[in-house]
Amino acid sequence: MPDFKKNTLWRQISVVVIAAMVIAVGTYLSFKLEPLKVSAEPDLHRNVPSGQIVTAIPAKQYKIIHVMSYHSPWEWTDSQLDGFKAALKGLDVQYNVMQMDSKRRSNEDWMQEISKEIRKTIDASKPDLIFASDDTAQQYVTKYYVNSSIPIVFSAVNASPDKYGFDGSKNVTGVLERIHYVQTLHLLKKLVPTIRKIAIISDTGKMWTPVIEEEIKPKQGSLPDIEVVSYDVIATFDEFKQKVLAYQSQVDALGFLGVFEFKDEAGKNVPMEDVLKWLQANSKLPDFSFWEDRVLKGTLCAIAVSGYEQGYQAGVFARRILVDGKSPSELDIISTERGVPLINLVTAKRLNIEPTGDVLKTVKVINSIALE
Repeated sequence: MPDFKKNTLWRQISVVVIAAMVIAVGTYLSFKLEPLKVSAEPDLHRNVPSGQIVTAIPAKQYKIIHVMSYHSPWEWTDSQLDGFKAALKGLDVQYNVMQMDSKRRSNEDWMQEISKEIRKTIDASKPDLIFASDDTAQQYVTKYYVNSSIPIVFSAVNASPDKYGFDGSKNVTGVLERIHYVQTLHLLKKLVPTIRKIAIISDTGKMWTPVIEEEIKPKQGSLPDIEVVSYDVIATFDEFKQKVLAYQSQVDALGFLGVFEFKDEAGKNVPMEDVLKWLQANSKLPDFSFWEDRVLKGTLCAIAVSGYEQGYQAGVFARRILVDGKSPSELDIISTERGVPLINLVTAKRLNIEPTGDVLKTVKVINSIALE
């Protein structure tokens, strides 16, 4: 006799299976025919099933004005901008680079002229952010936009932030430049252990007095076996030459800050390259500085401030402001920590200095002098 209960059960199961298949097919067709809208918020790199239409919200283009205190091409300024751009990789950024050229044209008439032109451009274009490198840009441009609606990120500033009104401002953050004075002298002593007396020379650039007073003199106690005979801030190239020649018999080494604004007889700045060429032809003293471009151009050694690191950290701040919506006032002003140890072996050979193998393993070695 047929088992009616069992047959009834199988009929019920079949109905459920068929109904499930109908629902699944209908759901598939609805997704197949319906466009898939993608929000700007989720990750756009996830896998999207084949055949679906993806409608993505276009990425925003950001306008950034870069106020460059100095000029390009130059390793110091170019490396800062390279670092800044690297931190913003992947964003659609329109850069407007405005060069103040203050290392080659430092007279006040030019400073006023170029800064007014830059401020006029800022006012007309209303950028999403200002990236300003080195002190001249702060002194003549960005200080006029403190507490405005335009975010400002700076790099490589030597002076205290309060000099430009940055402390406590709502729209400014950035990266301070701090030289590696003690570390550089330690490297110099490894090259020439007999050094006892040094002199430090600079041009009249406004950023150098704070460096001497705030970054060098307070740290001299960490170097008890080295005496700084003099800090010389010099206006003319003739005076510079006289000082260097006099020091040949008075000190064991020379340190250089600014070498850009020594005036010639016509009152114009003598190019840095000409200053360094004269120095190498006329000085027999070991010398040191704090920037890579100096060692590339023949200075014996430095623990160099990294321009790239300065720019990169500034770019990290800019990204957090533009993309994450952070206020500059939420991002603390910092200084970068990493120094780059460098030795110019051509100069070492000229001075009859033979670095040990242990020293050479720890430094970036320069085997040429990049002076035209």
